[in-house]
Amino acid sequence: MIITVKGEIKPYYLETLAMTFFPGEKFSPEDGDKRADAEVIDGDDGVRAAVSLTLPDGRTETASSYEAWRADGRDRTRKVAAGRAFFEAASRLTGYRPPWGTMTGVRPSKLMSEFLARGMTAEEAEREMDRAFLTLPEKSSLAAAVAAAESELIGKDQKKKCSVYVAIPFCPTRCAYCSFVSYASPGLLKLIPEYLDALTRDIEFTGSMIRDLGLEVSSVYVGGGTPTILDPDQLDVLLSKLGPLAAGAGEFTLESGRPDTITEEKLRRAVSHGVDRISVNPQTLNGDVLKTIGREHTVDDFYRAFDTARRAGVKNVNVDLIAGLPGDTAESFRRSFDGIAALRPENVTVHTFAVKKSAQFRADGADVYDREGESASESVSYARRTAEDAGYRPYYMYRQKNTAGNLENVGYSLPGHEGMYNVYIMEEIHSIFACGASSVTKFVADLGGVKKDIVRIFEAKYPYEYLRARENGQSDAAREKLRQDAFAFYGGHGLL
Repeated sequence: MIITVKGEIKPYYLETLAMTFFPGEKFSPEDGDKRADAEVIDGDDGVRAAVSLTLPDGRTETASSYEAWRADGRDRTRKVAAGRAFFEAASRLTGYRPPWGTMTGVRPSKLMSEFLARGMTAEEAEREMDRAFLTLPEKSSLAAAVAAAESELIGKDQKKKCSVYVAIPFCPTRCAYCSFVSYASPGLLKLIPEYLDALTRDIEFTGSMIRDLGLEVSSVYVGGGTPTILDPDQLDVLLSKLGPLAAGAGEFTLESGRPDTITEEKLRRAVSHGVDRISVNPQTLNGDVLKTIGREHTVDDFYRAFDTARRAGVKNVNVDLIAGLPGDTAESFRRSFDGIAALRPENVTVHTFAVKKSAQFRADGADVYDREGESASESVSYARRTAEDAGYRPYYMYRQKNTAGNLENVGYSLPGHEGMYNVYIMEEIHSIFACGASSVTKFVADLGGVKKDIVRIFEAKYPYEYLRARENGQSDAAREKLRQDAFAFYGGHGLL
C-alpha cells in the first residue's frame, strides 16, 4: 500500500492502522496495489481529517472526521481525527470493523488510566474510548477493568524499586508460531553450560549494581525460551545466584512453559530456592492442534506437569492458552478453557494467535492471517465471561500486530495471586534490570502524571553473540558502561 499524508501526522500510525484491515500489508512503491491519501488540517478549534482509500479493483471510498483540540495533546487529536477517517473508509470497503477501533497501541489500559487520571469516571472513560477510538463497548469495558486492577495493585511510590529479568533462550523444540529468540537444535543446546556460566557472572554484577543504587527488588522473573530445559543441577546453579536478589522480592517466577521439560525434582529444587510462581503452558487441550503447531507434548503431559507443580508445592501456577490457533475452533477452545478452569490455577493467560515474521508458519508460506477472527473473537469473549464467573479478574493486557481478529492478550487471576512482574513491565512502572541474550534493561523514572523518562539498553540478541562478547572482553566494558548509565540516570532524576 502506498500512503501519502499532508499535515502534521506520521504515516506510521496510518500504516499500523491499515494492517488491522489488510493483515501482512507492506508499504513501499513495489507493493503499491492499494493507495491511501490522507490530509490533516489544523484549525483554531480542532482538526479536520480526510482519507481517500483505493483498492486494486478500482473501488474507492472517502471519509472525513473532525476532532476538537483534546486535553491530551495536539498529536493525539490529529491521530484521533485521521484514524476515524481511515477507519470509516476502510470499513466500507472491506465490510470489517476491528473491535479495538482505531487503537493501534500495545497497551489499551494505559490510555484508560490516562482518562481516569484526568478525573473521568469509569463509565465516562469507556464512553470516551468508544467515541474517540471507535472501540466496541466490550473492549473498552475490558480496558477499564484492567486499569482499575492495575491501579489497585501498584503501590504509590515505585521510585526506589525495580525488577530483574533473566533470559534462558533455549527450548526443546521450536513451535511453528514462535518468533522469540530461542534455540532448539542439539548443537546449539550444547551452548547451555557455557551460557549459564556467563549468565551467572552477569547476575552477580547486576545484583551488586542494584545494591549500590539503593534499590529494592520487587520481582524476579526467569524467562525464555524455556528455563526448565536446564537440568536440576543447572537450575540449582542459576537459582542460587538469583537467591540473594529474590530474597526480599514479592515474587520469584520460573517460566516453565513446556510441560515436557517439567519434572518433580526440578520444581522441588526451584521451590527450595524460593520460586513461588511458574507457568505450565499447553496452549490448547486439543491434541490435533498441538501437532499442527509443533508442540511435541501431549495433553496428558500437561495434566501430569500441572499435578507435578501441585505436588512440588508451587504456590502460584499460571496456564497459557492461545485463541484462534490454526485448526482450532471456538467449540474446541471452550473445551480447553473449561478443562483449565476446572483445575483452578491461580492464573490463566489467554493469548490471541499472532504470527511474526520469523515464525515457521510464515517461513512455510502458510496463509495464517485471519482478519475477522470469528473463532478467536468467540473464544476470547467466552474466556472473559467464564473466567469472571469463576472468580478470576483481568489484571493485565497487551496487544500485538497481526493477531487473529485484531484481538488482545489478557491475564486473569484469582484475587491476591496476580503476577506483578507482568504489570510492572507492561505498564512501565519501574526499572527492569535484565541479564542474558536478547534481554533489554529498561530504566524508568516517573516525571509526574502519566509522563515517564525511559531508557532502554539492549543485550546481544543471540547466545553465541552474547558468549563471543564475553570471550573478547567486550562484556567488561559493556558492564562498566551500564553501571555508569544507571548512576547517571538515577542521579539525574534525583533518585540516589
